[in-house]
Amino acid sequence: MAYDKFTTLTSTAVPLSIENVDTDQIIPARFLKATERVGFGDNLFRDWRYNNDDSPKLDFVLNNPTYSGQILVGGRNFGSGSSREHAAWAVYDYGFRCVVSSFFADIFRNNCLNVGVLPVQVSAPFADKIFKAIAADPKTEIEVNLPEQTIILKATGEKESFDISGYKKDNMINGFDDIDYLQNIKEEVIAFANELPY
Repeated sequence: MAYDKFTTLTSTAVPLSIENVDTDQIIPARFLKATERVGFGDNLFRDWRYNNDDSPKLDFVLNNPTYSGQILVGGRNFGSGSSREHAAWAVYDYGFRCVVSSFFADIFRNNCLNVGVLPVQVSAPFADKIFKAIAADPKTEIEVNLPEQTIILKATGEKESFDISGYKKDNMINGFDDIDYLQNIKEEVIAFANELPY
């Protein structure tokens, strides 16, 4: 399934300055029964967002109208724990297109890239600058430029570069998942196969 093309995103951000957020906190195991990639956003951080009676916990950042945007800024070691791809589905389905952290669990990072969420790993000092900027002004904007591989605090112009594999970068710019990529080069694959000796 194709996803939204990602080139440059300029958005306010939601700060979640908690370290070691694991995938069971991102999407609790009891919500993993569905097989389609829809509806998971409703249960993103379910146990942190809601009380047992389904009333919202007013002190949780996703329930705070002060913060909004398509960028989630997480604490260090974001997405640790089990490899469930549903965690990335939940992030995407909620409306986030980018997650920023000073460190990601590898499997979560790859799952994000597979579903159209850009994981941007920054240095710890730069992550701290982002959190401080949002605390000072919740409307502060962050620009994430995928072609240039930079993240910029718009208010100050401070920026950092981030790494991404060339293959995943190209897929995100074109809105491809792995199947879309193969479909896009179908003729090249056929031509190559036809040149192979029998």
